[in-house]
Order: sequence, then C-alpha cells, then structure tokens
Amino acid sequence: MARDLPFIDAHVHLWDLDRIAYPWLTPPFADDGPNGSVEPIARTYLLDDYLADASGWDVRGIVHVDAGAEAGAALAETEWLQGIAVDRGMPNAIIAFAALDDPNVEALLEAHAAHPNVRGIRHIVNWHADPRRSYTPRDVTQDAAWEKGFGLLAKYDLSFDLQAYPGQFPGLARLIARHPETQVVINHTGMAVPGEWDQWRTGMSALAALPNVATKLSGMGFTHRPWSLDQARAYVLEAIELFGDDRAMFASDFPTDKLFGSFAQHLDAYAEITSDFSESERRALWARNANRIYRLGLDV
Repeated sequence: MARDLPFIDAHVHLWDLDRIAYPWLTPPFADDGPNGSVEPIARTYLLDDYLADASGWDVRGIVHVDAGAEAGAALAETEWLQGIAVDRGMPNAIIAFAALDDPNVEALLEAHAAHPNVRGIRHIVNWHADPRRSYTPRDVTQDAAWEKGFGLLAKYDLSFDLQAYPGQFPGLARLIARHPETQVVINHTGMAVPGEWDQWRTGMSALAALPNVATKLSGMGFTHRPWSLDQARAYVLEAIELFGDDRAMFASDFPTDKLFGSFAQHLDAYAEITSDFSESERRALWARNANRIYRLGLDV
C-alpha cells in the first residue's frame, strides 16, 4: 500500500486570502476558463487544512508551488511561507513566482533566493491556440527576454517548474538543452489535451531526452473532466515510461486538484496504477525523487 510509504508531496498550494490577493480566486467566477470555475476552492487554505486533507498518508514533506498571487506580492508570499516553514517545519521547499520576461527579474530572483527554503521558480506559460484553454495571450517562451530570464536561474541555484502545454514542448526542449545546469520539473504530467496525444507524446519525449528534466504526476482533471482511473492509468504509466522511475514523482496539487476529486481519489488512483511496481520504484516515485530533485535532505 502506498499509504504505508513515506510521501513527499511535490506540489502543494497554501493561501491566506485575508493576507495576499489572488486574482484567480477572486469573484466573479466563470466556468469557461481552463480550470472551470474555481469558486469551490476560493477560500483560505492553510497548512492544517492540507494536513487534514492528507490524513492517512505518511507525509514527510511538501513542496509549495507559486499559488497565483498578484505579481507584486510574489516576495510577500515567499516571506509568509518561509515564516510558516520556520514555525512548523513545512513547506520544506518553496517554488516562488517570477515573470522571467520581466527586464528587472534578476532583483526578484536574488530576493527569493535569499530565503533558505526557496528552491526554484515557476512562471506559468501555458499557451494554446484555443483561447478557452490558454492561460496567456501569447507564447512568451519564444521571446528572447524569456530565455534571458531563464538563463539567470542557475546563477541563483534555482530550479524551474514548467507549466506549459505539449505544443510548446519541442521549442522549450531546445531552450532547456541550452541550459543543462538548470533543473526543470514539468507540472501536471505535461497537461495532455484530449485529441492531442501525439503532440503530448512528441513533446514529452523531447523533454525526457534531457537529463535535467523530470515530471510530476498530478493534475488529472486539468484537461480531462471528469477523469477516470482507466484514462489516468495510460497517462501516468506512459509518463513514467518516458522519464523512468528516477525522474517522476507523485503530487496532490491540493487544493487545486480538489476541483476534480478528493485527495484519496487522486492518490489512491496513483497507488493502484503503480501497485505492481517494485518497492524501490514506488519509494522513488512517492518520496525519494522529490527529496533529491528539490534538495530537501529528508530521511525517506
């Protein structure tokens, strides 16, 4: 049983809506965006809320990923999270926000990196030709300014959490190959879009060919709603086949994935899908890979 194994949750969000503004969690809500309506999760979610959702799992650590605060509050979010980590021991790693195409991004990278739990940066860059799926009005990853910002990450020993769509992956693979010193972690299993599986397979293969790229296994409901165990099985197993059991890691993406099902529904599905893996492989997927890739130094 995976519930008996140590678990490092590689993708968690916390937010205090009375402290920091999160535009995407602010009314009015609509259901025509890429996530559908987020109204069910538009309430403060703190560490104890997460631990209640994760009850029954042996959570040894969590990686907090940029939760979509207003851009000007990026450093304030990091400072708040670092304070929680000092008081509570979690989050064990912080992946902070910075817009890599901002000409002044280096100052923010330096400020984030001054916090001991900061391990990396996320800048959501999902662009899709279908505006109902797109998070951004254009593909900023093709801009020279964005690559310049990406190139600064290594200077501050920062990894990059990549949330993009598969159609962007071949170009991103070429860019990432020019920066082999920067660890990249693909978010949400590469966000395969229904009907575009060949594009997902091609893009993920290009990224998997780079030794500095890993993937999280999460976010089943972002592009498949409702998702099912059978659909997730093929998706998860192929991602693991592409990256190997040493460059993939399970994550809850809570509370965002609560939009698509309970903690148990997601994590028990991943456990079922990999139930015939060896104990060593399962320990890698559930904790050891996240521990190594995010440099947590935990005993798992």
